Amino acid sequence: MRIFACGACGQTLYFHDVACPRCGHLLGFVPDALQLAAFETAGENLWRPLCTTTQFAAYRLCRNYSEHAACNWMVAGDDPLSLCVACRLNRTIPDLSVPGSLGLWQRLQMEKNRLVYSVLRLGLPLQSKRESRDSGLAFDFLASPDPAFREDGSQDGGVTIGHDRGVITLDIAEADDAVRERVRQDMAEPYRTVLGHFRHESGHFYWDRLVRGSSRLAAFRQCFGDERQDYAQSLARHYQSGPAAEWEAQFVSGYASSHPWEDWAETWAHYLHIVDTLETAWQFGLRLAPRVREGANLAVVASFDPYSSDDFAQLIDYWQPVTAALNSLNHSMGQPDAYPFVLTPPVIEKLELVHDIIRRQPPPRQPPEGSGLR
Repeated sequence: MRIFACGACGQTLYFHDVACPRCGHLLGFVPDALQLAAFETAGENLWRPLCTTTQFAAYRLCRNYSEHAACNWMVAGDDPLSLCVACRLNRTIPDLSVPGSLGLWQRLQMEKNRLVYSVLRLGLPLQSKRESRDSGLAFDFLASPDPAFREDGSQDGGVTIGHDRGVITLDIAEADDAVRERVRQDMAEPYRTVLGHFRHESGHFYWDRLVRGSSRLAAFRQCFGDERQDYAQSLARHYQSGPAAEWEAQFVSGYASSHPWEDWAETWAHYLHIVDTLETAWQFGLRLAPRVREGANLAVVASFDPYSSDDFAQLIDYWQPVTAALNSLNHSMGQPDAYPFVLTPPVIEKLELVHDIIRRQPPPRQPPEGSGLR
């Protein structure tokens, strides 16, 4: 994720900020410029960006920004729709009159917008179900009366989380840290986050868009396996017997061993973890030069844009020392690994295929010169 600078005073800003902590200007993320901009009032419900790199002269707050504080994205001033491009993907939101629902939905919205940022940076196709019933994406944020997850990922109360023909369904209880941690332990998952969940489910959506029925299907089957094996039986076997034996040698997670579709979705999510974390390291000018003689191979300077890199080997070369540093920093704070994964050669091969499929799309959008991005 990028860091940004206030167009009014130069203060460092972060993706979810809504007001500059130094000068107080209203902030909003402008998807057409992929930047967080400072704004000044330009009339009734209109805001003028304090920069010259945005596409439009005036913007409005996304309705979920102004009414629910659940978004900080902007809408072009003459756009007939009241929701931003990220919130237009919402098909169902929870009943906000129920105590606690608003806070959980706000958390889900925040992480969903991070996913949409990555999709826009990578130049991936993105339409809402309203724009295209057949190829569009939609989110259903539902709430069950009892946030007790069953082993198959669904909840008592009828909410089944997952992806189905372009619709990603999440229970808002997933945004509750206590519930998510209990599920993580019950399902023996070393890593479970809201953002990771969005990235995983988006992998299923983009498998349908980029792989299914395409010339890439043969390469997918050679790398991930044949997805025509019975999906329901595969998942039932996984939940009954656990991951495949010695799964660590071939898969990025135990769940990835359940079926080729899940392997793809877990690998896709991991690829998004890599490029977005490396972008953060790049934006902070992170330099790693371990002070151990035998660790010279860990030296790295993150001085490239991982979202635009065609060189997959470079991504992996930079990723390994960054994760070593992340884990070591966590250990120094008395915390477990921030990155509890091992990338074996077969997993790296799968990640490379994901990379190649993404890079065959049109080039990712670049921020305009002088946009104030750091």
